[in-house]
Amino acid sequence: MCWRDPDSHKIIAGFDASKVLSDVDGQDLRTHCYVLQDLDELMLKEVRKYGGEVEFDAEVVGVGQDEDGEVGGRAWVEVKRKGGEVEREEADYVVGCDGANSIVRRSLFGDQFPGFTWDAQIIATNVCLLFSLLLFWAWLGLTWKQQTFYDFEGKFGWHDANFIVHPENFFVNNMYRITYGETPGLTREEYIARQPMKFQQMLPGHPKPDEYKIVNISPYKMHQRCAPKFRVGRILLAADAAHLCNPWGGLGITGGFVDVGGLFDCLVGIWENKAGEDILELYSEKRIEKWQTVINPISQENFRRVSDKDPRTRFERDEFMQLLKKGETDDVLLKDLLLGFMEVRYDFTQHYKVR
Repeated sequence: MCWRDPDSHKIIAGFDASKVLSDVDGQDLRTHCYVLQDLDELMLKEVRKYGGEVEFDAEVVGVGQDEDGEVGGRAWVEVKRKGGEVEREEADYVVGCDGANSIVRRSLFGDQFPGFTWDAQIIATNVCLLFSLLLFWAWLGLTWKQQTFYDFEGKFGWHDANFIVHPENFFVNNMYRITYGETPGLTREEYIARQPMKFQQMLPGHPKPDEYKIVNISPYKMHQRCAPKFRVGRILLAADAAHLCNPWGGLGITGGFVDVGGLFDCLVGIWENKAGEDILELYSEKRIEKWQTVINPISQENFRRVSDKDPRTRFERDEFMQLLKKGETDDVLLKDLLLGFMEVRYDFTQHYKVR
């Protein structure tokens, strides 16, 4: 991972985690860059493998619970299915993982979602060649390319994740996604029309549209927000339904995974009689604390770094970048620095009852 100059694309600062995180007490703790739709497919297979059911075309329109929701009660969701009918589904617990516009969160707190929205416009794109089409061409015996994405690594020596520091044309790239800043206030159609110009202006090699393929493009706003609580009786929140941050550094999706892992441990503890339901209150308390002390401040600084108004002097003003530079020749420093990001986690199993 590295930060680059906007003009020359030379590295300002960065790190190679394989030097220090590929084997930490037998675990590989390096960051993984994985294309989102493939990750979704992987998780869907895992859920079904363990007997879980996933229902598509089913919209949650309401959420509720018994008055004694904390002790022996039930929670429910009202679900509108494809045919238009609304039915109630009951469970011991309801967990809202339904994103930034969460119906579950709104059922608990209305429009209350403390924080702020950045005065910036972001465009997320997935950039690759459609592999199924390439295989079809091969079957016909036509010439085809074996690369499945714009070849940043082969042509320009770029790494897994590259952050370009610029007040307007800031962007982050990895082998599947390019996310960049745009002029606020335009329509979706205008952003789509401007995309080829932005790529040609920003990217190394100044690629023309026939040198890559946009699989999807999504304009969106960035937020720094956190729900007042992640638990109200038998209704819980996790991931984007519970908290939001800007995407620089990947702390939004990472924080979501850590929420779900921690909540899993809490529910397993209750199921196996190793913990009381009060562990769910601890889940809310600790995950909010991690958002406040790790996710929110680090993600804010990540965006301020990449959108700095004076990229050429950022290094002299950035203690983190300077530490990364020292870490190039000091593996102990680099390891301690990168392991610091693991503070986003919290081990709820330490609160299990001792048998």
